Amino acid sequence: MVAGLAVTLGVALAGFVVAWVVGRAVGRYNVVDVAWGLAFVAIAATAFGWARAADGVTTARQWLVLTLVAIWGLRLSAYIFVRSRGHGEDPRYERMLARATGQRDVYALTHVFVLQAVIAWFVSLPVQVAMFEHSALGALGYVGAALWLVGFGFEAIGDAQLAAFKRDPANRGQVMDRGLWRYTRHPNYFGEACLWTGLYLVAAQQWVGAVTILSPALMTYFVASKTGKPMLERMMHDTKPGYADYVRRTSGFFPLPPRGSGLRG
Repeated sequence: MVAGLAVTLGVALAGFVVAWVVGRAVGRYNVVDVAWGLAFVAIAATAFGWARAADGVTTARQWLVLTLVAIWGLRLSAYIFVRSRGHGEDPRYERMLARATGQRDVYALTHVFVLQAVIAWFVSLPVQVAMFEHSALGALGYVGAALWLVGFGFEAIGDAQLAAFKRDPANRGQVMDRGLWRYTRHPNYFGEACLWTGLYLVAAQQWVGAVTILSPALMTYFVASKTGKPMLERMMHDTKPGYADYVRRTSGFFPLPPRGSGLRG
């Protein structure tokens, strides 16, 4: 398994370096967001193949984890690709690269692409470890799959609702506060935390999987407190006049009835 972990790290690094080359060629480094989901699929597929070659068999857990990661990663990358097509650089990366003390392209490689490769590899440790577990799926695995489904629903439905909202010219300049966005300001980030916790539970039936708890914890920390929610909200406060009121009445992460709706104290 240790050799397999080294191989998947190499795959992650290679994939993000290729994405960096593409970003440099097209003149915008937000291609890293498309590479993000694809990297997890590549890591899961590599771990699956490595475990199958080592053991000569495949298990229900391996197929389940590979399928769940592939569904999530391919959907996310396709959604981001369509959303960003025809647009310029993401303001988040513009601000980040403006801090570069040396060559901008090298800074992007080391501080964006290589860093995200390592984070993706670390977050996916439960997925990789699950590929080497041979026990039958138990109750914890089914609970994990159910939590993954809840998370995927929040992420996919939230993204679809936001995309439909943005397509309507009447909503230009307005704050999305409908559907799932009425109950949480970040249904996609909440969903991401749920689904990665679910994948952890699928792997946690044996002690080797259980010790990877820091992987979903890191993902949740990033989306809720570091690069996801805080960065997006700073930008929204600057560009959406009604966003402060939306923040006042809407939960920041966990879905809850809006304040003042009569359903919440």
